[in-house]
Amino acid sequence: MLKAILIDDEPDCVRLLAHELGVYCPHIQIIGQTTSSEDGLRLIQILQPDVVFLDIEMPRMNGFQLLEKLGAISFSLIFVTAYNEFAVKAFRFSALDYLLKPIDSQDLQEAVRKAERQHRVDVRQLDLLRHQLQSHHVSDKIAVPYQQGVIFLPINEVIFCESDSNYTKVIATQNRSFLLTRTLREVQEVLEERNFLRVHRQYVINLDHIKLFMKGEGAYLVMTNDVSIPVARNQKEKLAQRFGWL
Repeated sequence: MLKAILIDDEPDCVRLLAHELGVYCPHIQIIGQTTSSEDGLRLIQILQPDVVFLDIEMPRMNGFQLLEKLGAISFSLIFVTAYNEFAVKAFRFSALDYLLKPIDSQDLQEAVRKAERQHRVDVRQLDLLRHQLQSHHVSDKIAVPYQQGVIFLPINEVIFCESDSNYTKVIATQNRSFLLTRTLREVQEVLEERNFLRVHRQYVINLDHIKLFMKGEGAYLVMTNDVSIPVARNQKEKLAQRFGWL
């Protein structure tokens, strides 16, 4: 049973989240809840939770400032936020778990399952998230959870991404591959602004890593790692718009 603390400056949000956890995640034991970030800091230090549900935008001390005062983070972290679309991409780039208000029950259950697997947060993920939220620029790196840690992979080293059910395989240079706990659609939304294109329901590719295009029926691309990627019929036109010679 995971011990949880809920921190949000909106009382209704705290009550609703506690109710949703009781209904959909009964194995979560709520050991503390508060609308004050100062009280939340004390609760974490005293009670040593397994997971913290934390709002970012709070008066007097926001979520980032609270985490800075803690130093080392020895618990799973799930942000609860009402941020906009850009911020959602920032969360995905940092590979930190988040829930959008109003909270969807399926999203809540999935976030809890991830928290059970990942027992701590890499502070570099927080730095990456904060930088993107403050600068409103997409990062040159993406955080990729790997085994018990996180790898910060330069975007230009990603060759293509392949759907694997509710996960995504990230294929990178130097024969590296990683399993990302995001769907290919979520990855597409993050990468499509960075010269990536979804050429098939299974694949999002880095256009800078195209080595060869084979036309005709059953058209496919050969990437710089010599892997062949099929091109869906309805995606040929998008490729043509990027490369006039196709």
